[in-house]
Amino acid sequence: MSWLLLVIAGFLEVGWAIGLKYTEGFTRPLPTVLTVAAMVASVGLLGVAMKTLPVGTAYAVWVGVGAVGTAALGMVLFQEPATVGRLVSLGLIVAGIVGLKLAS
Repeated sequence: MSWLLLVIAGFLEVGWAIGLKYTEGFTRPLPTVLTVAAMVASVGLLGVAMKTLPVGTAYAVWVGVGAVGTAALGMVLFQEPATVGRLVSLGLIVAGIVGLKLAS
């Protein structure tokens, strides 16, 4: 169950990272409220997952899921470049996440 909560926390991290773009410097109320709510929920679920998962593993997976998801959505939503180097690097992060899961 902790792994599921951790992945959900990672997805919420993607949500708040992307949400920051839509707040336009926290000048738009609805995106700001949604972004802050996603932040709180993400960190809250990370904390719950850390009750049973090692802190280093949990934090690395949380950041990894957030980084990969945010970079992928940046390519889709904001036309950020999807170069071979970026895609290979994201693949390496995913491999690291899988490795941490298998090693737990």
